[in-house]
Amino acid sequence: MTAVLFDFSGTLFRIESTESWLRTALEEAGLALAEAELTRVALELERVGALPGGPAPRAPMPDEVAAVWGIRDESAELHRAAYTGLSRLVPLPDPALHDALYDRHMSPAAWQPYPDATEVLRALRERGIGVGVVSNIGWDLRPVFRAHGLDPYVDVYVLSYEHGVQKPDPRLFKTACTALGVGPRDVLMVGDDRRADGGAAALGCGVHFVDHLPAAQRPDGLRPVLDLVG
Repeated sequence: MTAVLFDFSGTLFRIESTESWLRTALEEAGLALAEAELTRVALELERVGALPGGPAPRAPMPDEVAAVWGIRDESAELHRAAYTGLSRLVPLPDPALHDALYDRHMSPAAWQPYPDATEVLRALRERGIGVGVVSNIGWDLRPVFRAHGLDPYVDVYVLSYEHGVQKPDPRLFKTACTALGVGPRDVLMVGDDRRADGGAAALGCGVHFVDHLPAAQRPDGLRPVLDLVG
């Protein structure tokens, strides 16, 4: 392998907990909830799937959200509409909090690299192996990589909303391969979503999956990548 493509959420980085997400947004808005109420609201937000990068929805979606859910990563507008549409299923003390919550999840502080992410990316760089990030997302994640010191190890970012195409469409992986100047058969795609990230196989890329777990529960899930690329 001469290049590795990585997914973002659940692969290189993990989003904060739903409770931390809500607590921080409340604090930044100068609002407060009693602890029991905060816990209840966080559980409701989690149940409806309002946190991007968090657990998948476990509740029925309104028709207007369901209509865009499958293509939410094709534009910034669709992504915001989908997730704020879900958060609005949960009453909050100020309606402005729905957009504040969405904005919070784009903050570098809301994301934590997996414990071995820096080590693995640095080792790939030292071996001269190209690295790309291919993500289904509705916003620019580059500031997250810069804030956490991982940007120097990434050669190419291919983000669905910037191309109007989302994984598993092979075109997104092809764009990354072309940008890196490598053929698909010399590329390994690493991700946590077997459907979305598995789309790279249709192009001829190798595929390796990791588990989408809290960072503390997956201390070394990326290290096998170093053995796979040789």
